Amino acid sequence: MPYPFWDVMVGYGPLMAAIAVIHVFVSHFAIGGGLYLVVAERSARKAGDEGRLLFVKKLSKFFVLTTVVFGALTGVMIWFIIGLLNPKGTEALIHNFVWAWATEWTFFFVEILAAILYFYGWKRMSAKNHMRIGWIYFWAAWASLVVIVGIITFMLTPGKWLETGNFWDGFLNPTYASSVFFRTGVCILMAGLFALLVAARYEAGDLKTRLVRGNTLWALAGLLIAGACWFWYKASIPDATWLTAKHQLSIAASALERFQWATYLLFALLAVLGLLLARMWNTVFAILLMVVGLYWFGSYEWFRESARKPYVIPGYMYANGMRVGDEAAWRRDGLLSHVDFRTGDDGADLWRYSCRTCHQVDGYNPVKQAFDHTDPGFIAGSILGIHKMKRALDPFPGSEKIRKPMPPFMGSEEEAKILAEWLWERVDQRPMHEAAGLSGPELGAAVYELRCARCHAIDGPDGLRDPLEGESEEDLREFLSDPADGMPALSGDERDQQALLDFILGWYESEKGGE
Repeated sequence: MPYPFWDVMVGYGPLMAAIAVIHVFVSHFAIGGGLYLVVAERSARKAGDEGRLLFVKKLSKFFVLTTVVFGALTGVMIWFIIGLLNPKGTEALIHNFVWAWATEWTFFFVEILAAILYFYGWKRMSAKNHMRIGWIYFWAAWASLVVIVGIITFMLTPGKWLETGNFWDGFLNPTYASSVFFRTGVCILMAGLFALLVAARYEAGDLKTRLVRGNTLWALAGLLIAGACWFWYKASIPDATWLTAKHQLSIAASALERFQWATYLLFALLAVLGLLLARMWNTVFAILLMVVGLYWFGSYEWFRESARKPYVIPGYMYANGMRVGDEAAWRRDGLLSHVDFRTGDDGADLWRYSCRTCHQVDGYNPVKQAFDHTDPGFIAGSILGIHKMKRALDPFPGSEKIRKPMPPFMGSEEEAKILAEWLWERVDQRPMHEAAGLSGPELGAAVYELRCARCHAIDGPDGLRDPLEGESEEDLREFLSDPADGMPALSGDERDQQALLDFILGWYESEKGGE
């Protein structure tokens, strides 16, 4: 599937989220809603509760319109968007799971048909047959989830598939079982939140209060199931993936933090607003809970998607669609020699095929801020050593298991220079002293923060104070001009260079002064 590259004005992450996350919300509501409808209908019929039965009828209309129409459309849009954003990754999923996709589509067809029959069957079917159709809908929808989860979780934890290439090793991967039960809890929760939203339109009274409390308990049950399964899911994630996501990937770490505190907030709001203040239930309460619930689940999805970086399939394919293990051949031949569609602007093409999947120059996950006030030499050196760069966000145990959060540049040294020149034309080219108006130690600290701090603290396991202690200015300049381990060489404006050297030497001068 070698398509021409698709340029858009927004970051791929937000673009994918705008379509996929909405579809995920609706699909989970569809599954949980199917269970909610048949359980609520059975309970209402058994109790002879006409008021609640009428509520279920109204909810089924909202349910069918939302899931069948909106859910189906966004599902098609996901296929469209992933094929454009990452055709190689999409191709890999199709080749490995074509029969799983076919199975899922079969269940989806049954699900849609049963949902329509359920909605139109209130007056045309007996109660017994109507509930049978409802159960068919739910089990088809849940079976669809059971299948699709195997593919989704494979993209984070492919497990033994990397060695065997076996379908079942990829499908029944380490996080599969925990994800099925976690998402089942999410489905139940989402159904409860949507039911609470519909109940908010009812006039105050005993019926509304009973509906609100019943729907709240339903939602709380889903949240408790999901919360318990979260710990199972977390324990199933390989150490290297978990440590990288939590300590190396700022987007994943931030999403994880939001997910965790949103869990407590959602539980508290359900307990207070849905149980203690059930008689005061209104649209504002319902919308607030819906927003928090979607934020909670969206944070989890954002964590799951970003936790696998720099891969689209860990250990097999990088996020930019290049396969692990092809590095040597691509560097030898040059990246552009493997590109089927070229525009004539080599720098732009190198940017598109190496970086654009995850970054914008200035926008989502930007690179501009990393290269403002630098020079082409520094940028080229950073590109060639990008897979070795970036230090931990915070100290943590098990650092030997961590993987670097960036894929290696798959082009030649000459192509790295071409890409560096292209990027340099799009950043602030002024040296730091000119742009910031700094001098002395302040300038040195700013240059250090820009050129060194991304990988090295001053002190600590990755600090530079101890390795550089005792070096003269001449030795220090020589070392930084030809550094080891893929670090960019000292380059650029002479005044910025000197300020950096003085700043580093100042660490030891201050120590001597205190002795």
